[in-house]
Amino acid sequence: MTRATPWILTVGGGLGLLASFELIVDKFALLADPDAVLSCDINPVVSCGSVILTEQGSAFGFANPILGLVGFAVVITLGVLAIAKVELPRWVWIGLNIGALVGVAFMIWLMLQSLYVIGALCPWCMLIWAVTILIFWNVTVDNLVSGRINLGSGVAEIAGALRWFLVAGTYLIIAGLIFVRWMDFWLGRG
Repeated sequence: MTRATPWILTVGGGLGLLASFELIVDKFALLADPDAVLSCDINPVVSCGSVILTEQGSAFGFANPILGLVGFAVVITLGVLAIAKVELPRWVWIGLNIGALVGVAFMIWLMLQSLYVIGALCPWCMLIWAVTILIFWNVTVDNLVSGRINLGSGVAEIAGALRWFLVAGTYLIIAGLIFVRWMDFWLGRG
């Protein structure tokens, strides 16, 4: 495991937990007063109030941020244990990788819903997207490099060399999708 990964888990998990908590608080505020203006309602495009009360905001019948509260608490715990150099069994890291993969898949679905169905960007959600991507790629690459996921030394070496390219590349793809989706707005034409 790289020296950075335990800190990425701890800090990234903390930011994800904070964003999940803020989304829960904002949802309560909107349930109490549907006309409430939230601090994250910046303009017609960047507005969490437009996203929180949609069907997609409760994909499993309860508020999605509840998943974040639980998931990011686990990530923080594993990060702190890794910082303390506690040896955890292979299945824990594989389980974290599976959880991160499920998290990224759900995040991609929610991102596409935000961009092309809801038509608004939630800042707290975007923070969750960012840390979920960072956690997923770092855990996956660490599992490959350490041999916990054995796809051969060549794959592990390439993954290790491309770790930050994978993270940055994913961010750039999302930024490009956001720019193209609201190009007229960003360029002051709409």
